Formats: sequence, C-alpha cells, structure tokens
Amino acid sequence: MNLKFSHIDILVNDLQSACDYYAKILGAEISKTFTWERDELHVVYAVVRIGEERFMLVQPFSGNLKNLLDTKGEGMIYRHCYSTPDIEAAFDELVNSGVQPEDENGNALSRESLNTPSGVRIIWLPKRFGEFSIEILEEAGLQQFMNDAFSAS
Repeated sequence: MNLKFSHIDILVNDLQSACDYYAKILGAEISKTFTWERDELHVVYAVVRIGEERFMLVQPFSGNLKNLLDTKGEGMIYRHCYSTPDIEAAFDELVNSGVQPEDENGNALSRESLNTPSGVRIIWLPKRFGEFSIEILEEAGLQQFMNDAFSAS
C-alpha cells in the first residue's frame, strides 16, 4: 500500500485555548476552524502547522470521541493519519487482506461511501489496540483541504 504520514489527531477540552497556546509558544500557524457532524459524532477541529509538520486539535461535543475525552482526558493522541494517491486501491487492498474498512463511527464502510463532510475521501482501519486508530485519506483531497484550511478568508 502506498502510504505517506500526514498528521496525528489530539483531543482537547477547549479548541481555541489549545490553538492560542501553540500559536504563542511554538509560533504555529493555525487553520480555520471546522465542524464535523455525522450521525452521533460532533466535533470542531483545527490544523496546527509548524513548518511542514502538522497535527489536528479536536474538541468533541458528542459521540465516541466525547466519550474518549471524558474517560482518558485531553492531550490523548488517538489517531495517526496517512495519505495515499489512490484511496480506492487502498480500500481494495485492505478488503483483499481481510480487513473491513470503517467510517468514523466504527460502522462498515463501502467503497461507494468514502466521502466525508469536508469532502476528502477517507477510510479507517478497525481499532485493534485499545482506542488507537489509523486513518487513510486520499492525497489530492487532503492537499486541497489543507490549502483551503490555511487560505485567507
């Protein structure tokens, strides 16, 4: 599978406070703020960029990530994210190896349902080791999302 590391996702209680901290302390660039709502999941998030490196700060309001924040606390790195040039090929390769890709709520994901509220095509591997998850995003859509996230409003 052709994967490239993209970023990590970190849970926070207060998105604005966390963004302000990294901007002040590390001189990080902070993206626009985004909302993700689908089924029971509701979060707001922003991308923190330091040079070429980036991570996402995620403040959950409901769903599995809110439960995770409430039980494990903030600062938890719960996801590693990778990109691939061909998300459908990655999906097929996972299925052929016996892995059923999932959506953000842990439900089986079909090849025809790879879109997200942000428009980036995406899949998740089933959680095998506690709460840790792996996300795979389509490279072109991820790059467009990042360009939009840091563009002037």
